[in-house]
Amino acid sequence: MQVVRTIAEVRQIRWADPALTWGLVPTMGALHEGHLALVRQALAENDRVGVSIFVNPIQFNRRDDLEKYPRPVERDLTMLQAEGVHLVWTPDESDMYPTGFQTYVSVEHVSQVLEGAARPGHFRGVATVVSKLFNVFQPTRAYFGQKDAQQVAVIRQMVRDLAFNLEIIACPTLRESDGLAMSSRNVRLNPAQRQAAPVLYRALTTAQQEWQSGRRDAEHLRTTMRQIIQAEPLAKVDYVSVADPISLQELNGPVEKALLSMAVFFGEVRLIDNVVIGK
Repeated sequence: MQVVRTIAEVRQIRWADPALTWGLVPTMGALHEGHLALVRQALAENDRVGVSIFVNPIQFNRRDDLEKYPRPVERDLTMLQAEGVHLVWTPDESDMYPTGFQTYVSVEHVSQVLEGAARPGHFRGVATVVSKLFNVFQPTRAYFGQKDAQQVAVIRQMVRDLAFNLEIIACPTLRESDGLAMSSRNVRLNPAQRQAAPVLYRALTTAQQEWQSGRRDAEHLRTTMRQIIQAEPLAKVDYVSVADPISLQELNGPVEKALLSMAVFFGEVRLIDNVVIGK
């Protein structure tokens, strides 16, 4: 496994043999089994796999959240080497955003709701850094987790609009045995919060069961999720949503297909989760 820091090194390795297909797994580090599942799928579908590790400052709208984000880089590299990754890029912030940097990528409508409304500027930061990663790596395929469903939607829109020559692969959310979606933020939960956190998945699956039983009104599904979360004293709802899976606009009335999603605070730790219903 080659670990590099500069754009020139990435490009030299990437194009040493232009005939090879490359999969890219963009990460902010603090890797867990969910990231490794992306890596394994990328390894199965490409000749080579690259991983980026970069805590992207411009996608954080709270400075304290950025400062508290875990950065166990040596542990991450050991995990990636054990999986058989070929290339890891760990750029400095000065490489990603050099002095005088002034070009940003904004994906409009799909980024303005849900997480975009709760975290102004977040998806401009995501789209900008991902577009730069795509430009540097020029992968055949790029892999993202479905847990960040809106991020996947934003990146798909950006790839379509800007004609990036690659395929976006969304991989299923990996969960702990109690249903909690794997996330780098989970390590910040104290024991009581960690015990309470599976309420997100319980709310989602209950709403899913309601839909399957024929109770398909969008507001009923939102109310079902909100009531379950509010019954947990340690949980504070940021939002619950029943939205169109593509446009992410909120739905009303009977629902045939939807993205059920939510963001919930446990103390200072904000967790998100989602499921898709319908076909």
